This record gives sequence, structure tokens and C-alpha cells, in this order.
Amino acid sequence: MKASAFSYARATSVVNAIELLVTHGDGAKVLSGGQSLMPAMNLRLISPELIVDICDIEELRGIAVTGDVVRIGALTRHVDLLNSPEIAAHLPLLTEAIAHVAHPAIRNRGTIGGSLAHADPAAELPACMVALNATIIVRGPTGERRVPAQDFFTGIYETALSADELLVAVESPIAQNNSAHFFCEFARRHGDYGIVGLAAQAVVEGELLTDLRLAFFAVGDRPVLAGAATKLLNVAVTSAVLSEASKALGEELDPQEDQQASVSMRRHLAKVLLARCVAALLDRPELRSGESL
Repeated sequence: MKASAFSYARATSVVNAIELLVTHGDGAKVLSGGQSLMPAMNLRLISPELIVDICDIEELRGIAVTGDVVRIGALTRHVDLLNSPEIAAHLPLLTEAIAHVAHPAIRNRGTIGGSLAHADPAAELPACMVALNATIIVRGPTGERRVPAQDFFTGIYETALSADELLVAVESPIAQNNSAHFFCEFARRHGDYGIVGLAAQAVVEGELLTDLRLAFFAVGDRPVLAGAATKLLNVAVTSAVLSEASKALGEELDPQEDQQASVSMRRHLAKVLLARCVAALLDRPELRSGESL
């Protein structure tokens, strides 16, 4: 199957792209890497009237470290994130997660802005942005908005972006010296969509985890920042504490059933990831002793 007929415009600047979006509204879709957009069009899941190609807008590319913030342009490709020494040094969670995004052919074309705007609840990058407490920068006809990542994703393939706005960049605080991260997902094959995944960031102070952010994906209609479990882990962690946190996590999550997994299976796998995460962050492998697949 092929896409239905559409018009095409190559934007020459951010201002020009926004002008096109304002003119065509919901009838326009933005093309950056196209790795999600084009398959959806070919399957006729969406049929835009106009494709706004932003690939020539150089100001939307690149990675810059300023003070304690890393800014990533929306057109920065997955492969550039994977190979970036700045990302490896300051946002190692992102480096680890990118290796799980699809396959090399997809990573060579896909962009961070495209992935975030697409907002697939089973995708890795939206959860990473939530775990990193990142800010999504969007620009529209009335100016620029800064949206916390946890507020940006609003549902399945839905975001806080208006039809006349363009995602232009992401900003994330750099990881502190005593910070630690964790990333893991269960998938049938490497590169497949995760059945359940977890991206986490924390500051380790002796035996304590502070500023812990647990962002689960593929367990709801958007990345889920676990709150109840996090509160229970804000003490010296024992097996009993971890068990209580695991129970709270199961009650907090509301996953969907599909052809890959049942609700109970997703809850169980999320609890397994929680145990692995806490054990890894604290470097205490004995905390994994009770897990079972």
C-alpha cells in the first residue's frame, strides 16, 4: 500500500515552517527523519494534505553544552546521539538507550525531535526525557514555549504540541558527578518495540537514592513516572523496602493488554525491572535475588 496523494513544501527556516503550519493547520505534518511518518502514511493510518520538510533547517541540528545544560537540536539524528562524546559524558542514560532504538538503518535517519513528537508510548526516548527531567522547546506563531517532558506527552501519539507549533530542541540538566543511571527493556528481539522498559536516573549518596526518577514505558498511554514506588525508596533500601515499593508500583501502573503481553505480565516485568534498577544503582546485586521471569 502507498500513501494517498499529498502536497510537499521544503521549509527554508523555522519561521517558514511555522508559517506553513499556521496556514494548513491539522492538514499538515512535519517531516524530519520520516521513520515513523512514512510507514504511517503508506499504511494510510494518516493522510496529511501537506508534508512540511524541515530537513534543511541547520539551526535545528547539533548538540551543545552550556553550563549545566545540554541542548539537543530537534533534527539531531539517533546515530549522532549514539556517537556523541558530549552525550556520553553528560547524559550517559541517553547513550545507552539509543542503542536499543530499532536498527542501524532507522537510527541513521531518525531524529530525536521526530521520536518525541511522534510520542509512541513504547518508544525509548520519551521515557528517557522524563527520567532526565528534560525540557521540550517548541516554537509557534506567538513565540517559544518550554514544556517539562513529563507534561509534554499527553496520550498515545499525542503531545502538548499545537498544530501550528514546531518542536525545535530538547534541554536536559547534565548528570551530576555522583549520579547513576539505569536502562533496560524486555523485547522479543533486540530492536523490536519494548514489551516493558525502564529508564531511570538518580543521585547516589552512600546507601541512599535521591532525586530518583523512574520512567517506565510500554505500560500506559505515555511514559509513566513512578511516584509511589519512588517515595518508598527514599530510605536505606532493604529487601523489605524493595518489596513494598514493588507492590506500590504494581498498584500504580495501569498497562494495556495486546498481542505481546497481558496486563499481569507487564506488571510483573515492570517489578522485575524495578528490582534490577535499584540493585544496579546501589551496586547491590543481592537485591535481585527475589526476581523471577
